[in-house]
Amino acid sequence: MRTHNKHVLMCTGTRCTQDGKHSEAMFLKLGEKIDSRPDLKVKRTRSHCFAVCKNGPIVVVYPEGVWYGAVDEPVLERIVAEHLQDNNEVIEHIIHRLGVGDV
Repeated sequence: MRTHNKHVLMCTGTRCTQDGKHSEAMFLKLGEKIDSRPDLKVKRTRSHCFAVCKNGPIVVVYPEGVWYGAVDEPVLERIVAEHLQDNNEVIEHIIHRLGVGDV
């Protein structure tokens, strides 16, 4: 396992998007975007369901505990560039925050 300081979980379940196809495609894009930045120390993990079946795909970034909803490729690029790389959360796409609840 690669050394990491952030862990990104992404729902790829069948209820998040139509048959999970869009979610799975976004998960693969996430891997490409992380791998294209060798300086990032980020681990990604596929999750089956976060029980938030609307607003998918869902991306969760730890240790911050920030949940992003309705992630498409432009939002994914911002999460990688701004949050994972520059440590600036993409506030307008956050749907939930650990310890706070839905925002």
